[in-house]
Amino acid sequence: MTEPLDVAKLQRRLAEFAAARNWQPYHTPKNLAAALSVEASELVEIFQWLTPEESARVMNDPDTAHRVTDEVADVLAYLLQLCEVLGIDPLAALDAKIDRNERRFPI
Repeated sequence: MTEPLDVAKLQRRLAEFAAARNWQPYHTPKNLAAALSVEASELVEIFQWLTPEESARVMNDPDTAHRVTDEVADVLAYLLQLCEVLGIDPLAALDAKIDRNERRFPI
């Protein structure tokens, strides 16, 4: 049985992957933010010319679903690496942001 995934474990795996390839010098906040933007753009590219209805069905096509899943993974990987480098707890940051949004946009 495999252990459940968590953010810290994934961040460690990403750090180990980068360290094994001596990529840490390139993993600056600036470079990671740029890479995150590029990967997010690649995700947007998949949806760019789809109608809203087509975009809602994007996971029905196995090839497109695979591309979407890969780009989501790339976006998350760079975001987690950026958080690691900057010392941000991504789950705590999201929780705090939701709290602020609930106060900012009351029902």
